[in-house]
Amino acid sequence: QVQLVESGGGSVQAGGSLRLSCVAFQSIPSHNPMGWYRQSPGKEHELVATMTGVVSMNYADSVKGRFTISRDQTKKAVYLQMNSLKPEDTGVYYCYANYGSTEYWGQGTQVTVSS
Repeated sequence: QVQLVESGGGSVQAGGSLRLSCVAFQSIPSHNPMGWYRQSPGKEHELVATMTGVVSMNYADSVKGRFTISRDQTKKAVYLQMNSLKPEDTGVYYCYANYGSTEYWGQGTQVTVSS
């Protein structure tokens, strides 16, 4: 069982920045994907960014150029730096890990972007 704990959400005005952090209670090998999904009002659960290995990142088209995902294996953590935030980025952001062919999810952290 993998536990994931997110932090760093909050409220910010459009154009602002936030950094989300997710710490796993056990080490997730770098070749296993970790990342972030979000649930925005009126929208389906969607991928924001995932990272596998040290150079393989996948971003939603809507966040490319604004969000950056990174991992720190020593801290068992994955981060999401969010810049130039827009109101449509509002939602609950969930940390994700795939380990042992099982998907694990954090409890979610709220991000609210006001115009």
